[in-house]
Amino acid sequence: MMPKFEEDIKESLSILKAGGTILYPTDTIWGLGCDATNREAVERIFKIKQRKESKSLIVLVNGESMLERYVKYIPEIVFDIIGVADKPLTIIYPEGKNLATGIYSEDGSVGLRICKDDFCNQLITRFMKPIVSTSANISGSPPPANFPEIDESILASVGYIVKHRQKDLSKYSPSQILKVETNGVIKIIRE
Repeated sequence: MMPKFEEDIKESLSILKAGGTILYPTDTIWGLGCDATNREAVERIFKIKQRKESKSLIVLVNGESMLERYVKYIPEIVFDIIGVADKPLTIIYPEGKNLATGIYSEDGSVGLRICKDDFCNQLITRFMKPIVSTSANISGSPPPANFPEIDESILASVGYIVKHRQKDLSKYSPSQILKVETNGVIKIIRE
């Protein structure tokens, strides 16, 4: 039996592999996505959002082994935090690697989240690379809590719009964000 969102996965993979952008539901809010290792694709995301490239982007991975391929150093405390997190949690690491230059903050830090959403995990696993996940809004506007709140200009500017969860009117919110320093000190950026 095919998963209920197999068509969405296939279409999304085709767009991502070609360096395009997708609009998709994440483990939090609807996001704009692309191949997080493709500089041109990342630049398209900034254009769609009308966002300055000095603001970094969040990246989704499917597990600890993928996380380790894109972060230079992961303090041990992080695995404890991830293990007890009861809601989506993005962690900003001091230094990333193997990602497109637009992903990083000016100080080289990078925000990644191990996604626990079935659709996203299947997409990332089959793509075999991390995917950008930035809120599907024009920079400065509030993030959409569900699909009907997404601006028309966003809908018109992506290569593929995932059908899965479009009719879900639940109010979703962005992930919690923690910043972890090399010495293990943790700062709450967004609750």
